[in-house]
Amino acid sequence: MNIAQIFKNNHDWVQEKLNLDKNYFKNLSKGQNPDILYIGCSDSRVSAEELMGIAPGEAFIHRNIANMVPNTDLSSMSVIDYAVFHLKVNHIVVCGHYYCGGVKAAMQSKDLGILNPWLRNIRDVYRTHRFELNAITNEDERYKRLVELNVQEQCINVIKTAEVQRAYRSRGLTVHGWVFDIHSGNLIDLKIDFPKVLENVMEIYRLK
Repeated sequence: MNIAQIFKNNHDWVQEKLNLDKNYFKNLSKGQNPDILYIGCSDSRVSAEELMGIAPGEAFIHRNIANMVPNTDLSSMSVIDYAVFHLKVNHIVVCGHYYCGGVKAAMQSKDLGILNPWLRNIRDVYRTHRFELNAITNEDERYKRLVELNVQEQCINVIKTAEVQRAYRSRGLTVHGWVFDIHSGNLIDLKIDFPKVLENVMEIYRLK
């Protein structure tokens, strides 16, 4: 990649925006008021704003390997706290994608060094759903199903947080689980039953 070309692209992009609206960046600098917190994968093929068809300022974005939300990860917990308490988002989306390298790596019995603790979270998802997954004989389909189940489990991790439970009670915040089909470009709604999941989670993780 030609780094100089990136700055040329940036210059062209600035001019394009100013040609449409001379106050574009002035207005952009006034602050943000997104309605969505999007938690997705760092995969270079998955551009959050582009796949949702939204403009800068419409979603608060957090990305990491395999769209994980471990409760021990200060980064994702801080993002949720800031998005819910300060930005007052009304929707949190966890979006995975088929053919995710992180999920694929977690399916392998292989020592991956520093990645081991992170991928262990996905292996825990496999362990939790191993009977369903082991019953899928087609490896490609098993891989895709683990992507879906990982999104589901990360949604549960989001719902466990105090910030989300309080925001649900105070303003009806909702949590969604999506998968981006990288072969077709389509977004798939896993239709997470948020109230039901919340009810089950709060049996143990309820906050007074």
